[in-house]
Amino acid sequence: MKPDEIEAVLQTAFNRCETANCPLTDMQKQILLQVLQQIPENPDLELSDQPNPLDELTPQELQAFLRYIKAQEKQDFSWKVQLLNDWLRENNSGEVQFIRDRYGLQWLNRIQPYHFNQYSSEDILNLKVGDRIEVCNALWEWVQDDGPCPREWFPCLVIQVDEIQNGNGSCINCIVRFNNGAEYEIQGIYEWNRYNWRWLKGGDF
Repeated sequence: MKPDEIEAVLQTAFNRCETANCPLTDMQKQILLQVLQQIPENPDLELSDQPNPLDELTPQELQAFLRYIKAQEKQDFSWKVQLLNDWLRENNSGEVQFIRDRYGLQWLNRIQPYHFNQYSSEDILNLKVGDRIEVCNALWEWVQDDGPCPREWFPCLVIQVDEIQNGNGSCINCIVRFNNGAEYEIQGIYEWNRYNWRWLKGGDF
């Protein structure tokens, strides 16, 4: 659907809400209409050519934003859903209220998981079933960054995430499915195999 067609559908939905005696506020309508702006004007633009929206934050804003996301992820909450719920309910978002005040929904919708890779030495986002990642062939064969067999990356889908208990603590194992249907278990995906996977560009939340 084209943006003007989607907008027409939303306007119909707004009217039906009013008819059902549960009208949306002007702020809620504005937020929903702004979602249209996330549709790229040039769908052929390569993802790698698009700037990282996190670059637009000040260092203090970035640290506050990362703290907020990490806290939400620890509770198994979707940080983006939490923020959008705050906006729809007109709740204050605390230390990340500046996201709504200064950057808005269009900026928020530009953020993808791979944008966080360059900003943190530890994982901010937890892997969940349904996430799209890329894994390196170093998981199953000997490769060297400067050797005759280079690192190659393969897109896959996360289909299972398990916490495995052992005598010294626990680790996280992950099963992924490749596009050809083959499945592979990655042991210690955060612990000793973190170097061998990354968020897939274009893999949404």
